[in-house]
Parts: sequence; structure tokens; C-alpha cells
Amino acid sequence: MRIARFSIDGNVAFGAVEGDKPDELVLDIIKGIPFADFELSGTKVPLSKVRLLPPVLPNKVVAFGRNYAEHARELGNAVPDAPFAFFKPSTSVIGSGDEIQYPSFSQELHHEAELAVVIGRMCREVPRERVKDVILGYTCANDITARDVQRREKQWARAKGFDTSCPLGPWVETDLDIAAAADLTIQLTVNGEQRQLGRTSEMIHPIEDLIVNISEAMTLLPGDVILTGTPAGVGPLNVGDEVAVTIEGIGTLTNKVVKRG
Repeated sequence: MRIARFSIDGNVAFGAVEGDKPDELVLDIIKGIPFADFELSGTKVPLSKVRLLPPVLPNKVVAFGRNYAEHARELGNAVPDAPFAFFKPSTSVIGSGDEIQYPSFSQELHHEAELAVVIGRMCREVPRERVKDVILGYTCANDITARDVQRREKQWARAKGFDTSCPLGPWVETDLDIAAAADLTIQLTVNGEQRQLGRTSEMIHPIEDLIVNISEAMTLLPGDVILTGTPAGVGPLNVGDEVAVTIEGIGTLTNKVVKRG
């Protein structure tokens, strides 16, 4: 099931996305929330009539860096022996179609296409064999990074945590199992030109290891998001660019870069 979060006529709801052709997609409004038992209402609205929102509002976004060897090397970094985590705040999250605001304190904004894991239940110290049980589904992410700020500041809070730096969407795909999610094509285009192309099978540390690693330290809550790293090919974004992340079996997340102000 593809679960979207959307607004229509000032109301916010979750809905199950139905259909195959992009111009014929409809939302069957969900009664309840996707983190508990819910029913489909049978009330359907065309996707074209609503505004897509971030598919979840995470309490926290835990991002793992340098989890693809070629990406680590392209920036001159060593491949880490263990998962390497940092945070993006909830205020960094935007949805598909929302604008990425170029931060005034940076002159070098980069894109980073990523597979995002959405947590479905409260959990802590998750054993590897139980990781699949705590996942609601998967979505597309773009870990927008102020690269010049990242280079000169020891902490990455400003470089990766500024407002609009975490596009997520367009929806959460719940029908992918963890084995399928471990080998998906992930690509990114800027103004239609391909910049990144890889497979999630290239991760150094797989999804199970990432969730075991972070849940050893902290409780994960329903709706929390885990970013799993980016393949090689990261590069600059400029005001006016349209950037799109497409992940096999999930969908396409599209955002435009605008001047902040």
C-alpha cells in the first residue's frame, strides 16, 4: 500500500494511493492513522486535487553518512568501519512539490538521493531478526547539504539541518519487504539530467545494521525516519533547479530550489 499524507480544503488526512497511471491516481481516505489499525473510508479524491505533504512528521530524522563507498571516496573521506549517524531536525522536513530554500549562509548546495526507512512502532534495542517488524515502509529522501558549511564546521547541524533540507515523499510504500528494499535502483536528476544512479545493495551497512545501531542508543518512535546514505554522484544545486529522486518500486520526489527570503 502507498500511504500519502495530504491537505484538501484546509483539512489534513492520510490516504491510500490507488491506480497506476500518474494522471489517474486517487486517494482513498484513511479512517485513523497508519501507525495503528485503520480502515479505508471508501471516500476517494483525485491526487491532482490535493496538496501532498511530507508523508510523515518525524520526531527525529536519523541520517547515516558515508554508507556508500564510492560516495565516501568522491568527497575524499575514509569508509567508516561502523555506521556513522547524525540528525536532521523535524523543521527540515518538506514534502514532494515543496520548495527547497537556498540558505543565505551557503554558496555550495548539494543534492543527495537516499532511501528513507519509516518506523512504524515504538522500539528500542531492536535485535537484527526483528528489524522488519518495526518498519512501516519506505519513501524517497533528498539529504540537501550546504557542502561548504559542512567542510568548515566540525558539527553538521547547520550544514544538514537547515529549514527545507530534508525533502521526503511522495508517499510511504508499505508493500516492500526488507529484502526487496535492499536491492532497489536509486537515481536523481537535476532539470531532467541524471546526476546520481546506484542501487541500495551498494550500502556498506544494510538497513538491519543501521536500525540495530541507532536503537541501541535511543528509542525510535512511530513516524521517525532513517536515512540510509547516498550513492556517488552528489553535486551542486542552483536557484531555479528542479531536482527529482526516483526509487524503484516507490515513486518520485520532486522539488524546486528557490532563493531564501
